[in-house]
Amino acid sequence: MNKRHEHHLVMERELRKAIEEEQFLVYYQPQVDLNTEQIIGVEALIRWRHPQRGMISPADFIPVSEECGLINSIGEWVLRRTCEDMKSWQLSGFAPLKVSVNLSLRQLQEGALFNKISNILAQNGIAGSRLELELTESVMMDNHAVMLNFMKQCKDLGIHFSIDDFGTGYSSLSYLMKLPLLDKLKIDRSFIQELSGNNDASILVSAMVNMAKSLRLEVIAEGVETQEQLNYLRHCGCDSVQGFYFSPPVSYGELTRLLAQEVLSA
Repeated sequence: MNKRHEHHLVMERELRKAIEEEQFLVYYQPQVDLNTEQIIGVEALIRWRHPQRGMISPADFIPVSEECGLINSIGEWVLRRTCEDMKSWQLSGFAPLKVSVNLSLRQLQEGALFNKISNILAQNGIAGSRLELELTESVMMDNHAVMLNFMKQCKDLGIHFSIDDFGTGYSSLSYLMKLPLLDKLKIDRSFIQELSGNNDASILVSAMVNMAKSLRLEVIAEGVETQEQLNYLRHCGCDSVQGFYFSPPVSYGELTRLLAQEVLSA
């Protein structure tokens, strides 16, 4: 327990320094339309490039940042950097991309979150329709009234919402009725990885797609790595996918190169 506590304190101290020195990076994982196999969006994913320890996984530092309250500063930095990159792609003449950014419960509990988002979009000349906010099931189940009000404010700007890691949290379908402002459902990678030779997983994925379609939600599957998984998802009627089959998360420069390639091959 003492070691864990000491590790937590060291991590918190280094995170504060990382925020001051902007040691973070934003990587982007392409989201590909299943019909055209063209990049239609990306998910923004934070990385920490520690000056001594190299790249540190978000799984190691995000929980600590949430516990000590630093996630708000980190989340705002990610949103700001993402919008700056979107502005750069826009000025380069690329087709408009929708960029999805994850939100945590701590950020949503901050009363000024909507104002921060709207200001950052305005400062960079980015239309709200190009931003998608990803929420987990656990976040959506907490404080329904506040969540609904926040979503309504964002919807006025054209911002989209998706539910991330579907089926791995509370797995309660009631919030799909209570929060009718959702646009997209993301099937968690754990279900996709089980598709090969697992009939139960195939039935569950098909049921998720059909349910989402019935609720007029777009469906994206994450963690797609094989042609077999891709074929099954296309057969089910899934709209889009992301995963290593098409591309791992890449840097701003690498994504810019991929977008330029698509323009040349069009």
